[in-house]
Amino acid sequence: MTGVAVSNALLWVLMLGVIVALWALARQVGILYERVAPMGALITDAGPKLGEVSPRFEVPSLAGGNIEIGGKRAHSQLIFFLSPTCPVCKKLLPILKSASQAEKGWLDVVLASDGDSTQHLAFYRDAKLNQFPYVLSADLGMTYRVSRLPYAVLLDDQGIIRAKGLINNREQLESLFNAKEIGVTSVQEFLQRGSGAQTGETA
Repeated sequence: MTGVAVSNALLWVLMLGVIVALWALARQVGILYERVAPMGALITDAGPKLGEVSPRFEVPSLAGGNIEIGGKRAHSQLIFFLSPTCPVCKKLLPILKSASQAEKGWLDVVLASDGDSTQHLAFYRDAKLNQFPYVLSADLGMTYRVSRLPYAVLLDDQGIIRAKGLINNREQLESLFNAKEIGVTSVQEFLQRGSGAQTGETA
């Protein structure tokens, strides 16, 4: 009987050790997640500021007619700056198509660039981008101070700049939508707010 009792005691000690180890591991995973939380779109300080009303534009579309950018409208508007020679832009096109379809209830997507219309028209057709307006305007890129591609600017239905930044992957694209939804200028700001609140609670 003594041997059985000792064996049971050892099993209980072992089980408690496993529980403590699992708790410590879960805590470390949580800390690691905070440290490597997905980065949002890479924001630059150049151009119109977040929270400001965007300048209004009326620019010609490759498909014909003019497209209005900015101002009050039924839906929010995502201006996605790209180039036919940008590999990352091409990689993101399927993601952009998918996001546009998923968010069509509140979002209109406009593709924007500048340069030779012949090259862009060929790109527009080859990449099957007919679901989007595609505009060419040097003034548009200069106004938003677009220096690297792909770059996106999200305007709400009042024409206010809600999010913007350099986009390299799906997470950064979706971070623009998330920033608008939770009412912050960027995902980085949201994470900083959370860290600040946790610091205050700890103090």
